[in-house]
Amino acid sequence: MKKAMTISYAVGKNLYLNLTNRCPCACTFCIRSFGDGAYGSDPLWLEHEPSYEEVCADLRQRDLPSYQEVVFCGFGEPTERMELLQQVAAYLKAHGVSCIRLNTNGLADLIYGKPMAHALQGYVDVVSVSLNAGTAAEYEAVTRPKFGAAAFPAMQQFAVACKQYVPKVMFSVVDVLPESELEAAKELAAKLDIPLRIRKFDS
Repeated sequence: MKKAMTISYAVGKNLYLNLTNRCPCACTFCIRSFGDGAYGSDPLWLEHEPSYEEVCADLRQRDLPSYQEVVFCGFGEPTERMELLQQVAAYLKAHGVSCIRLNTNGLADLIYGKPMAHALQGYVDVVSVSLNAGTAAEYEAVTRPKFGAAAFPAMQQFAVACKQYVPKVMFSVVDVLPESELEAAKELAAKLDIPLRIRKFDS
């Protein structure tokens, strides 16, 4: 495992921010299992969790308005550092970023022991929640959350709550799921009235 202080990394027209390596899940398809970086980035395992000042110093080296989206997504669950996420999002908006997206496992309520969707209001424009499966059993098998059976309903509740506070909310699943699970995921997303994006698995 190679460590570095890769706080931001560009992928196509987007800039991704890596704030933490903490995560309450151990997904079977997680990109962390297959290497030290993502999409050709430097290692995303952090030597230490960056401070607000360190993140800002990194961002000052970027032409922020040139990115289509700035995305909170790295080698960890961004909401593990909700306060820093809010601070950085405010900095991004003040420096010309037009769209801020959060990629999340949707377990912030369980991480903090209280509802957290409201904490995103005014900070992010898009929330993409990893649905990962269409049924509770498959979700637990694939995601392996430390919260056990509480995770699947909590993730759904968080996603629904986000609709009150964030302009755009979506679910995502990877295309390696069995067809039956993909269909179950589509049905669940439709039931909750949240768009579903099926993304290609990148190993």
